[in-house]
Amino acid sequence: MNQSVTMDKPIKHREMVLAYHERTKHQFEHYAAGPSYIDWDAQPDPFRRFAGAPTIALPLVADKIETRFAGLNLPVPPQPFKHENVAALLELSLGLSAWKQYEHSRWALRCNPSSGNLHPTEGYVVLPTLEEIPAGVYHYLSHDHALEQRASFHRDAPLMDILSPYSFLIGLSSVTWREAWKYGERAFRYCQHDVGHAIAAIRYAAAALGWSVQVLRNWADDEIAHVLGIDREADFHHVEREVPEVMLWVVTQPTVLQQRKTTQSCCLGGNALVRLMQEAKWQGKANLLDPKHEYTWNIIDEMVHATAKPATCEPVYRTAPLPDLLALNCDKTAADLIRQRRSAQFFDKNKSLELSVFYRMLDATLPRIEHAPWDVLTRNPHINLVFFVHRVEKLSAGLYVLVRQPDALPELKARFAREQFTWTKPESCPEHLGFYHLVSANAQKSARVISCHQDIAADSAFSLSMVAEFEASLALGPWGYRQLFWEAGVIGQVLYLEAEAAGVRGTGIGCFFDDAMHNLLGLNDNTYQSIYHFTVGSALEDKRIETLPAYAHL
Repeated sequence: MNQSVTMDKPIKHREMVLAYHERTKHQFEHYAAGPSYIDWDAQPDPFRRFAGAPTIALPLVADKIETRFAGLNLPVPPQPFKHENVAALLELSLGLSAWKQYEHSRWALRCNPSSGNLHPTEGYVVLPTLEEIPAGVYHYLSHDHALEQRASFHRDAPLMDILSPYSFLIGLSSVTWREAWKYGERAFRYCQHDVGHAIAAIRYAAAALGWSVQVLRNWADDEIAHVLGIDREADFHHVEREVPEVMLWVVTQPTVLQQRKTTQSCCLGGNALVRLMQEAKWQGKANLLDPKHEYTWNIIDEMVHATAKPATCEPVYRTAPLPDLLALNCDKTAADLIRQRRSAQFFDKNKSLELSVFYRMLDATLPRIEHAPWDVLTRNPHINLVFFVHRVEKLSAGLYVLVRQPDALPELKARFAREQFTWTKPESCPEHLGFYHLVSANAQKSARVISCHQDIAADSAFSLSMVAEFEASLALGPWGYRQLFWEAGVIGQVLYLEAEAAGVRGTGIGCFFDDAMHNLLGLNDNTYQSIYHFTVGSALEDKRIETLPAYAHL
């Protein structure tokens, strides 16, 4: 057989991923390929619906959850596994948090942030029989806070045997067109960021209920698609398709998780559920989100194919013990804080951030696998953070790095090829934080320019770049590319909520000049790549925009 014709698929797909990442970098001379104009009146429908699927309205009960945000790192008594608490989890993770209105324009905000507020992520639940909900596969319609029953089962017992009486599944998919409509070829990256944000949002909401969540890393994408029904051609005929992303296992009783934990993450396989779907009765047809589709971005479909994940069995990552999280001065409930999260549009460049608050934010990004949200990933962390510090009290302005894994420090020092980098820890820095000063300077201009000339990167207290161990992640398989962005999204969600808890505000930045950031650090190959930027500071409110309740329309 001709070996050149039968190139090993993982190698071929890895090369496709590398080519895509290079192709979709923004450069000073040109931006990644995207639409030449945006017709805002023709934005895709942000809400997927399934016509003909039975609908179950969910109660709005998140206000009953008394868990404090500052107490999420402590044991929380588990709430009963009943439909009200499933409703609360969905409300606080994938549900609406508010509506915004300016003149004749009105748009919804959600608890899970999204690039451009376009929300490509769709959520599904696979539930055993609860008191108000028959066993089945459901699509969560955030607009109505309701479940649309996509599949029902003739017999409940097989599903109960697979899941246990105290657990259920949440599946996430992406409608890539929602992002591509605005961002073109770079949209695949943003869809993966949004999956990471959603994973963390689900984990935080579950933590407030005393429940656990794990990414089922062993599942194949085909298994996810089949269980969620998004591979059903007849149900998505002539409408935008959804691509499978991740399956999450939600456990409502800690003893169940402890009993089923092994040294591998393959504690709940997809094969049994795929077989069970042969008995399911499916219903509902997906709605059309955009009748125009004026542009075609074939590279996104190619990336979906190249990064498709097969069934695997991967070891669970174990981190070295870390001290308790630094203290947080916040008495808000988790529910209130989660729903008040917003993306800042402007910052007050005259206000600074307290040093203790800054260190708490850094500490919260460390991968403590025993604490939410980091226990959700069960994956070796691959991202370190490079900071542009502008206005943090008692800290000189300049460039810094947070090493989130101590054993990564030697490699970072070797790869960040700038002689002027000092690699010294500030005297005030807590011992367990791998936070290092690189160079003192007014970094505002560099931060602004590198983040596509956006003022939010310079007017804040600090901005940062998430610098990923790129080649090492791809060595796990081409699907490692997607998982890198998930990790970045989880970090972003941590920073969003920690900023709110501190009385300030954060914003994710997807537009930045990739190689300009690499050049600043002296990076000259693909060992490390910048994949997401973020900024935190004292937000300025636009008084012209009115805020309306999330579910007043119900």
